[in-house]
Amino acid sequence: MQLASRFASHSPALRSDDPLSDDQIRAVVPSIFAEAPHESRSHRYRYIPTAAVLAKLRGEGFQPFMVCQTRVRSHDRRDYTKHLIRLRHASQIAASGEASEIILLNSHDGTSSYQMLAGMYRFVCQNGLVCGNTVADVRVPHKGDVAGQVIEGAYQVLHGFERAETSRDAMRAITLDAGESDVFARAALALKYDADARPPITERQVLTPRRHEDDRRDLWSVFNRVQEHLTKGGLSGRSANGRRQTTRPVQGIDQNVRLNRALWLLADGLRQLKA
Repeated sequence: MQLASRFASHSPALRSDDPLSDDQIRAVVPSIFAEAPHESRSHRYRYIPTAAVLAKLRGEGFQPFMVCQTRVRSHDRRDYTKHLIRLRHASQIAASGEASEIILLNSHDGTSSYQMLAGMYRFVCQNGLVCGNTVADVRVPHKGDVAGQVIEGAYQVLHGFERAETSRDAMRAITLDAGESDVFARAALALKYDADARPPITERQVLTPRRHEDDRRDLWSVFNRVQEHLTKGGLSGRSANGRRQTTRPVQGIDQNVRLNRALWLLADGLRQLKA
């Protein structure tokens, strides 16, 4: 078990190789177990605790392997703030290489509806990807049969994993030359940094593999190398005024999901062009 490095600097987070228990989750992400909505919510707000939805998802064969919540300045919102759970279905728990994951987002203070996204977890680098619009993006407002709609949405995402896996396999079959890899890396840097300014790091840096397994020229490997460097940070660079700096990890839930999805769409778009 380990703290998830991409959120550890600012947001309480935990990822485990085994399904997480309620006690483990509660110790790190208490907002999942809020017993009532935040006092700012009106009587029209349909309160369904994430813990109750998680219990129903477990009953359907989904298990949590990673949890995170945003860090808030106002202490009274700590137990209600936005949180994230990454779950695997029973069919994915014994997976190797990559596992398909459902990403559940919610809050109890009105900052987020229930939202489900598709993701992939790479065991070799303990890195969680977020798929783009290849798979269903399900949003459930806090009204009506929330729990039932979330369960239905989880299965919508689960049934869409075949499309994501097809896209992944197609990326593996595409070889990029040095120029194409540079173009991809340049576009990826523009997604994280101001497109009109010079980024603090270079295309070569984000294309450099961190491990031997990723030292390949196929689009899937290039995509994963770039994604890992941009989300985890730790690269030495220079700011616009020439000062030395080390790139930071993407720390916020929203920023992480947004960048990950954009990178997936960039890679999937290149796959379609090359096909």
